[in-house]
Amino acid sequence: MLLTIFCSTDDFCKAFFRYQKKFLLTSGAVRRIKASSLSLSEVMAIMIYFHISRYRTFKDYYTKHVCQHLRCEFPGLVSYNRFVELMGGAMVPLMVYLQRCRLKKSAGVAFVDSTTLKACHNRRIHNHKTFRDFAQRGKTSMGWFYGFKLHLIVNHRGDLVSFMLTAGNTDDRNLAMMQTLTKNVLGKLFGDRGYISSKLFKILLKRGLQLITKLKKNMANKLVPMMDKLMLKKRALIESINDQLKNLCQIEHTRHRSIVNFLGNLFSGLIAYTFSPQKPSIAIGEFELLNLSLANFETSKP
Repeated sequence: MLLTIFCSTDDFCKAFFRYQKKFLLTSGAVRRIKASSLSLSEVMAIMIYFHISRYRTFKDYYTKHVCQHLRCEFPGLVSYNRFVELMGGAMVPLMVYLQRCRLKKSAGVAFVDSTTLKACHNRRIHNHKTFRDFAQRGKTSMGWFYGFKLHLIVNHRGDLVSFMLTAGNTDDRNLAMMQTLTKNVLGKLFGDRGYISSKLFKILLKRGLQLITKLKKNMANKLVPMMDKLMLKKRALIESINDQLKNLCQIEHTRHRSIVNFLGNLFSGLIAYTFSPQKPSIAIGEFELLNLSLANFETSKP
């Protein structure tokens, strides 16, 4: 797995540096730039592999696993403090690598959901300083929290299709957020009752995306195809993915000391999930998938 991750990140970094070089500006002054003993692709591979290693803290992972067992794979290893400095420079390449290389297509059927990323315990909100200018208070079905929301779209194979990070007080039905999140998604999108909005439904339907949700008790019933009802019951797929991202890939913890560290941990955790050989998935035949993607859209109000 580590070799696969490194080869993939190394190929990306070669293309990334060629593209980045076109937009670099220079002042004309000659400066000595000493290259690090660890390449960017090695730093990215080590960061991603942490989320597969099952270590609970990055310091234990780096000092007890990387430095002791992976010296042959990474002969230019640096001290832990130096590696923490190098992690800041890998944040933007990780984001580009995730968006350009690791996201998949929806194949006509996708699921949407949001999950919380808590910045701290509610009792420590007034003393929290790291994300004071970024995090916000929000409320979900599980209660109040302080931090961020991670909005995800996945396909029936469990692959990540799209993601977006917002403040904790962002509504799931926010039009600007949903239009950006679903920009490259077509077909049918299944969500929970938190996405019920006639305005959002009409906007997405105009560009070929049908948002399908369960009805609330006080809403008038409407005719829904049986296949759509069955797919709504399969929405637990994305809940399983959220659980795996938090508990196995560890994209959520409250030990961050900078926004760059938080984003680097989030992007590398999402990338690590995409390398998982056993993702939660739904068994859908090609015929059923074709019927779902080509079915006529309902134009009635939700």
